[in-house]
Amino acid sequence: MGAARRSPQDLIETALGGNRRALAQLISLIETDPSAAAVCVSRLHPRTGRAAIIGVTGSPGTGKSTLVNELAKAFRRRSQTVGIVAVDPSSPFTGGALLGDRIRMRDLAGDDGVFIRSMATRGSLGGLARSTADVVRALDAVGYAAILIETVGAGQSEVEIARTADTVLVVEAPGLGDEVQAIKAGILEIADVLVVNKADRDGADNTLRALQTMLDLGSAPRVVPHHGQIMEVSALASNVAAKGWRPPIVKTIAPEGKGVDELVDAIDRHRAHLEASGEGRSRRRVRAAAELEAILRETLLDRLMQQIGRVGLDGVVDRIVAREIDPYTAARALTGE
Repeated sequence: MGAARRSPQDLIETALGGNRRALAQLISLIETDPSAAAVCVSRLHPRTGRAAIIGVTGSPGTGKSTLVNELAKAFRRRSQTVGIVAVDPSSPFTGGALLGDRIRMRDLAGDDGVFIRSMATRGSLGGLARSTADVVRALDAVGYAAILIETVGAGQSEVEIARTADTVLVVEAPGLGDEVQAIKAGILEIADVLVVNKADRDGADNTLRALQTMLDLGSAPRVVPHHGQIMEVSALASNVAAKGWRPPIVKTIAPEGKGVDELVDAIDRHRAHLEASGEGRSRRRVRAAAELEAILRETLLDRLMQQIGRVGLDGVVDRIVAREIDPYTAARALTGE
């Protein structure tokens, strides 16, 4: 039987046995076949919950990929296996991940304790592929101790990733003017650890002081509207007053590996804080609720579309265009209200 014809159950069992090729095929199946993804999740979910899931986000040019590369090395020095999910901009021609297999991480190749997967955003809102959470679940289930998720750093992907990661690293760099952008985008609201990368550049201390000042202000809203959904940032982001966690600021020079061990220590401290304070459970609950809501929305919409049919929907759209009915009344009629 060819590899392409292997059943989800077969791929799962083989991947759980440590077969990297089967894991790669399983992830491809999860990405491309929603029905198969549902089968896989039902089998994998009971085995999850052990990995440290770390989001790495920030504006382009801050050195996220190099930092992720060095973080993986640091975890490996501590004898921890590492899964890397690099969410890349989609190729406008193929829909595939534009940066492919992350050539900047090629020095990790050959290490059986590291698994790297690039995922195309495919135009999804927030810059994250819809199947990212399921891919992370697969890596968790097969036993990777640390899972690093790197976003494209565009749009609202910074908020989106907070629904997937336990610990969010927001990477800044001197000379990019990111401090003001961070305030505008509310990026600091999701930061569990702040990283000033390229700390050997002029202005690094100014960037650090600016971030410290912003943390001291700490008055941003705790609930964020995100693409029609209300997201409880207080359960996902640092909440100094209630939870006693102030995001540390770590200076790094990623190409030289400087400050990376200190960054791993900060990640470990945050993970310990999550469990000791109970915030970890709160985050997991918010994450599960958001995921369930998204699945329900998609499932119900698909079911409704099957009932209405393409022709029926087109007819209603024509009536809206002709001003015979408004969109809200049409929606109520289609849903039987």
